[in-house]
Amino acid sequence: MKKTPFVTLEKLQEITKQYPTPFHLYDAKGIRKNALAVKDAFSWNKGFREYFAVKATPNPFIVKMLHELGCGCDCSSLTELMMSDAVGVRGHEIMFSSNDTPAEEFVLANQLGAIINLDDFTHIEFLEKTLGKIPETISCRFNPGGIFKSANGIMDNPGDSKYGFTKEQLLEGYKILKEKGAKHFGIHSFLASNTVSNDYYPTLAKILFELVVEIKQVTGCSIEFINLSGGVGIPYQPDQTPNDIYEIGKGVKEVYEEVLVPAGLGDVAIYTEMGRFMTGPYGCLVTTAIHEKHTYKEYIGVDACAVNLMRPAMYGAYHHITVMGKEDAPCDHKYDVTGSLCENNDKFAIDRMLPKIEKGDLLVIHDTGAHGFAMGYNYNGKLKSAEIMLNEDGTFDLIRRAETPKDYFATFDCFDIIQNITK
Repeated sequence: MKKTPFVTLEKLQEITKQYPTPFHLYDAKGIRKNALAVKDAFSWNKGFREYFAVKATPNPFIVKMLHELGCGCDCSSLTELMMSDAVGVRGHEIMFSSNDTPAEEFVLANQLGAIINLDDFTHIEFLEKTLGKIPETISCRFNPGGIFKSANGIMDNPGDSKYGFTKEQLLEGYKILKEKGAKHFGIHSFLASNTVSNDYYPTLAKILFELVVEIKQVTGCSIEFINLSGGVGIPYQPDQTPNDIYEIGKGVKEVYEEVLVPAGLGDVAIYTEMGRFMTGPYGCLVTTAIHEKHTYKEYIGVDACAVNLMRPAMYGAYHHITVMGKEDAPCDHKYDVTGSLCENNDKFAIDRMLPKIEKGDLLVIHDTGAHGFAMGYNYNGKLKSAEIMLNEDGTFDLIRRAETPKDYFATFDCFDIIQNITK
């Protein structure tokens, strides 16, 4: 089976005349269409808001585009807060969900008016000492422990996760927060990553909805918003069936009406915090075949490496590859597609059946629109690539330039030893 790129060979040839490979390319039309579909799927909930997970694609142009479509920002670090603020996302449009959080990050989140989502029971005291008070609006992250299952079987193991309060801590935490002056409460939970199942959100929702009813009974705190976080995934494999966001929204609505409405909680807002689902399929890594090697295996070397896309090296993750211009050619050659790092796991594909690849061919590595560029690093002194937006009218814009050696050496600019390099 195959995947169809959102860009043609002819358009890539036009882009590469101006911007050399490798680069990440994003599909503005796809991102906008998907963001509007998410909003529509949850339009039954008056207070719904999608908080885009900035960590997935931390580019201000993309964050701003999604904000214009009604999305807020899910931030987890100082710089993500700064980026959100810079593009005009402020106040309760920001959800600050962090862990092991430095004091200065809580301070900035509070200054911006963000909703702070506490990850741990001990952070209640830490936050109060840091800010001098507890904010009137506060959220807590729940971890039920054990194994998380849905109708499709085991999804993940929250008991091994470093995130969130236990149930006992949560109940006690809300009591303490209320005593310390908090007036508006939320709850958040993330139990599984990259689920390709319409059951995940409804299953998680039922757990949280039932817990919210109990929280009100035990603590007197009325939860005003429930954040289902992320975890809604994308089909990296070409034979996987994509999630249906409308079925997911319908499933959450059914549980909402089953659990919350009879408990007198029919005005609770639903938040989501997706990243991968929002942008993942609408980005690709474009790279050029520059070498071939014939030893114990057949290798194709490309000008990208794990610096540009870490997931295959880090997780053994599958990313589909299209050899542009050869979409209909038989996949009768077995290759390892590799980068140039001094690490043997720097491979985008292992034993992958592809059309015959020749030096100079353009390869599209699919589904890098989230956790692609974002996870890049500078091992071996490699430089991060450019990011380019393909607009709906066929034009394209540079939205992040490629790094240069001067960028790499910039943090040595206060030392004489490196001055000649950074000039």
